[in-house]
Amino acid sequence: MFRLGLLVCFYDDLELLDAAVAQVLLHQMIKCSHLRGFQAGVQKLKAELLDIATENQTLNETLGSLSDAVVGLTYSQLESLSPEAVHRAISTLNQVSGWTKSQVIILSAKYLAHEKVLSFYNVSQMGVLLAGVSTQDFCSMDRKDLLQVLRSAVSQYVFNLSPAQKQGILSKVIEAGDTASGIVDIQGAFFKEVSLFDLRREPGFNSTVLKEKELGRSQALFLYELLLKTTRRPEELLSAGQLVKGVSCSHIDAMSTDFFLAHFQDFQNNFALLSPYQVNCLAWKYWEVSRLSMPPFLLAALPARYLASVPASQCVPFLISLGKSSLDSLVLDSHKKTSVLRKVQQCLDDSIADEYTVDIVGNLLCHLPAAMIDRGISPRAWATALHGLRDCPDLNPEQKAAVRLKLLGQYGLPQYWTAETTKDLGPFLVLFSGEELSSIAIKFPEILLQAASKMPRTLLPKEFLWAVFESVRNGSDKLPSSVPMPGCHGVAAPSSNDIFKLAEANACWALEGLRCMEEDTFIRTVELLGAVQGFSQPQLMTLKEKAIQVWDMPSYWREHHIISLGRIALALNESELKQLDLSSIDTVASLSQQTEWTPGQAESILQGFLDDSGYRIQDLKSFHLVGLGATLCAINITEIPLIKISEFRVVVARIGKLLCSMHVLAEFKRKAEVVFGDPTEWTSSVLQELGTIAAGLTKTELRMLDKDLMPYFQPSAIKCLPDEIFKELSAEQIASLGPENAAAVTPAQRRQLSPLQLQSLQWALDGAKTHSWQDAPASAGPSRTPSSRSPAGAPLLWGLWLGCPLLVQMAKILW
Repeated sequence: MFRLGLLVCFYDDLELLDAAVAQVLLHQMIKCSHLRGFQAGVQKLKAELLDIATENQTLNETLGSLSDAVVGLTYSQLESLSPEAVHRAISTLNQVSGWTKSQVIILSAKYLAHEKVLSFYNVSQMGVLLAGVSTQDFCSMDRKDLLQVLRSAVSQYVFNLSPAQKQGILSKVIEAGDTASGIVDIQGAFFKEVSLFDLRREPGFNSTVLKEKELGRSQALFLYELLLKTTRRPEELLSAGQLVKGVSCSHIDAMSTDFFLAHFQDFQNNFALLSPYQVNCLAWKYWEVSRLSMPPFLLAALPARYLASVPASQCVPFLISLGKSSLDSLVLDSHKKTSVLRKVQQCLDDSIADEYTVDIVGNLLCHLPAAMIDRGISPRAWATALHGLRDCPDLNPEQKAAVRLKLLGQYGLPQYWTAETTKDLGPFLVLFSGEELSSIAIKFPEILLQAASKMPRTLLPKEFLWAVFESVRNGSDKLPSSVPMPGCHGVAAPSSNDIFKLAEANACWALEGLRCMEEDTFIRTVELLGAVQGFSQPQLMTLKEKAIQVWDMPSYWREHHIISLGRIALALNESELKQLDLSSIDTVASLSQQTEWTPGQAESILQGFLDDSGYRIQDLKSFHLVGLGATLCAINITEIPLIKISEFRVVVARIGKLLCSMHVLAEFKRKAEVVFGDPTEWTSSVLQELGTIAAGLTKTELRMLDKDLMPYFQPSAIKCLPDEIFKELSAEQIASLGPENAAAVTPAQRRQLSPLQLQSLQWALDGAKTHSWQDAPASAGPSRTPSSRSPAGAPLLWGLWLGCPLLVQMAKILW
């Protein structure tokens, strides 16, 4: 058995095995997780061995010897375990990967039932099971124990907790009276949860302390400004990791030429952390101080016409530099991207001759137009180019069609492919029609499944999913149910193995198949089914009815039942939602992860939590507000003033991620004024922290905002601004939005704008230098001549550019 190595993953002679040998085999099968593909077969084998390993013994006796196969235990088996058994086996259970959230909740409850008190020692033993500790239990821990958790190796598991759990820990760690020590001890990604309000109360930060912490943009904006005033070595701030997120355009403009050039590498080392607006500011600074030594990729951040400054002799450095960056994050406007790609094609002379050129092009390969993919890539370069194309996440339909035609020309129809060819072309199988894939589904079902398992679920077209579905159904055991349900005779119902293999392709099951699923199959696979994004409303309704059939009415469901449902919960009507036990904020937090609730459903969840927990709006803690998530948008606006300021101010950033109605956002904005003062006093960090709450500004308040603050709206806030309010922005404010926010402007908002405002919007999209408005014509100029938009608008544009009040007034009269 020990000599089998990875072959143990395919062991199938199970008839004569006893429990002891089955346990040894399960231990040997831990290594099977390293296999690419074949995981469905491995899971099936583990389930069979698990049944043998527990024969004639209780689970309480064998729990610690079942290796990672314990993840195959059902809820009822886990609930049958004694707290003592879980305690004895904790050193095994805490290392197993693959637990579902509901399994973790059950096991954590069993472990804590034995331990009675939640201490640092108990928490340190839980490992991956830490995610099952309730938010309320974290809040009941001693503060010193929690601080010790954050300082220890256990903190790696804190990052995987829900937002509500993290906020619960944070609220305990940063207790009134001792903010400093708590904040300093928070490391890594968890630090992003610290509110701007708490940061503003803490004077003891320095660049060394911040080096190992992950910062949100609002935190970085505040901290960089704060530390810049006190440090004698500003270069240390640029090398302090994520603090570079907080460098504003004004900071970049204020840098001396020598300082900027000497420390530009710090920006380049952290390029992925920079916003498109920051990149645009860096590009302008470099253009002004040393355009001859400017990294060529930065030209893409300037208005499109600046690409003309790249001579033929500099094409190779330009392509290499641009090919190493992400064009989608560098250029957000489609028209500008077309101009950049036109320059790329010009540099390439519309052809890629060899492998060397493919290497030069780099990531740009994903953006080449379909015609160039079809006719511009030579046979000599095609193999290397194909290898690069497989990593492209978002090819457009024309590009996909061009790649498909090239593959058909090279390999012929899929029905003639060998297994080796099919494996090599795995990432491109999604490009083919269902009819073309049908032969692959019959000949090489495992290869098709393996290819599907490596693809993002959101990128799988329906025809491809149907091919995957057919490949599994063709290979299914098709054994009839021992006791078929009424009306299910002859119906193809899914097995646990089918569901595990199909993943997103489970969306192809007929309603009859889902209805006729065996109860044990539903119990074992409910979380997999709840994760399927493609289920229709009728399919979700059928699965909800199956849940009621298996678990009885919703009033009897426990927390792990509700959490396991995932998207299936969306099928619960308002009456059924009111039946659920929603007394735990963790249960509500799991429901609020779904974003498709109707207003009525959201209101039922919110009211259900208040009724079942006994809390009033004025009693809600910060972690309650976070856990409510999108359901908080269902709050009655008359009740928002009742939320305690002390709780609201530490979760502003979380609430600012919600896409609530304008009435709700406007009321939250009024509450934000209590925390951060009048909108005229808001800084860039405040505006960034507020998120969508900033969309609650009135017309007057919006018009009064300084233009230099416009880039610090979050794009989600720009999208939320009502059309009639957005149009009240001045041309100067719109021109100062920055590329990212300009790209967030909706078609409906755009339709409300005047020609002058539209021109300003185009400047922002194009990356024109409008943060120094009066200098715009000298350094950049308009991307289109004003007269191409409106002759009457031309004097007004020039009046604004020149900063001449008289011309502005004259132009308004003309307008």
